[in-house]
Amino acid sequence: MEQGLLPDYAQGRLSCVQVIAVLSLKGGVGKTTVVLGLAGAAMQRGVRTLVVDLDPQANATVALQPAETSATIADVLDDPRRSVMRRAIAPSAWGDDLDVLVGAESNERHNHPEPTEKQLSRLDRALSRLTGEEGARASIAGRTTEEEEYGLVIIDCPPSLSQLTRSALVAADRAVLVTDPTIFAVAGVQRAFEAVQNERVQTNPHLQPLGVLINRVRSRSAEHAFRVAELRELFGPLVLTSVIPDRSAIQQSQGACVPIQQWDTPGAREVSAVFNGLLGRIMRSTGRHSPMAGAARRAVFRTDTPATG
Repeated sequence: MEQGLLPDYAQGRLSCVQVIAVLSLKGGVGKTTVVLGLAGAAMQRGVRTLVVDLDPQANATVALQPAETSATIADVLDDPRRSVMRRAIAPSAWGDDLDVLVGAESNERHNHPEPTEKQLSRLDRALSRLTGEEGARASIAGRTTEEEEYGLVIIDCPPSLSQLTRSALVAADRAVLVTDPTIFAVAGVQRAFEAVQNERVQTNPHLQPLGVLINRVRSRSAEHAFRVAELRELFGPLVLTSVIPDRSAIQQSQGACVPIQQWDTPGAREVSAVFNGLLGRIMRSTGRHSPMAGAARRAVFRTDTPATG
């Protein structure tokens, strides 16, 4: 097939930006590993990507080693103006096609257990400055308008259901639910799925679960096999067919602050194939982020009494 006849996703382009929330309501399942793996797969395919590090632990920011900024995601949630976004975004050390909206421990101050509608909408409002929903985008790191265009935004959520995770679900088109094959997996997935469904009903009718991704699977573990089968029985096709195997290459590449796609070992190639498949699923999914979708989300907020805070 000639290059010009390839679908947009195969050429590293999207018709509209996709905003993906990666979440788990159970800590320690490797959620940030999935964010980094997706970012590396997108960069390899030439898809301009923005990683939004919403987790106050800021592990994604540490791994991606962005250039120094004069603001962070905490400042953006204080004031989601275009000028603040410009100061909080920096190129990653991984490559030219990957930027980071940098995280910070101070973002914990935004993690209110009972946020107002105005607080929940701030991340969506900030991202709209980059997706063209509210006029021209800000200049990021001296790039031209064409260079600023993102095909993919990946949000790394904290492992709790308070303002930060809910803000990500308000802003997202799709949610990837990450779990591991343990006795607590079913309860964690159920809570995450319910959170997605609730936010879809309350604030973001365009939000859909992309699927449940099982991480750290050991093929020779009978316990892991049992838990994977249990998840598939309970959640059916929502559980993605491919699982992320437990490979030392993941920790090694993260320790070296390089994409798993550049770690040339059999284990790394096995893991990379899973992320490439997940990226393809994201880029083929429908209902992509657009000005109409953003307007619909804001209309949901406007149907209620205006909130303060």
